[in-house]
Amino acid sequence: MTPSTRAGFACEDCGEVVWLAQGATHVRWLRDREHVIREVAEHASGGLDLWMSEGLRFLDEHRGHSVLVLADSS
Repeated sequence: MTPSTRAGFACEDCGEVVWLAQGATHVRWLRDREHVIREVAEHASGGLDLWMSEGLRFLDEHRGHSVLVLADSS
């Protein structure tokens, strides 16, 4: 069995962590293209994937904080 990898965001200022149902590459992509994804969300009738919505919510709640991308292999 191969180890699974999970990724998420961590706020350095308050210590809160959220794990998303994607790997580190996708989580970094979300963080780096946040403004594009928000624009798409405004015009997409079907909404965003849950992991994107959760990630954007975390980024909103920690706006102005130092947010890192975490990856954990288990």
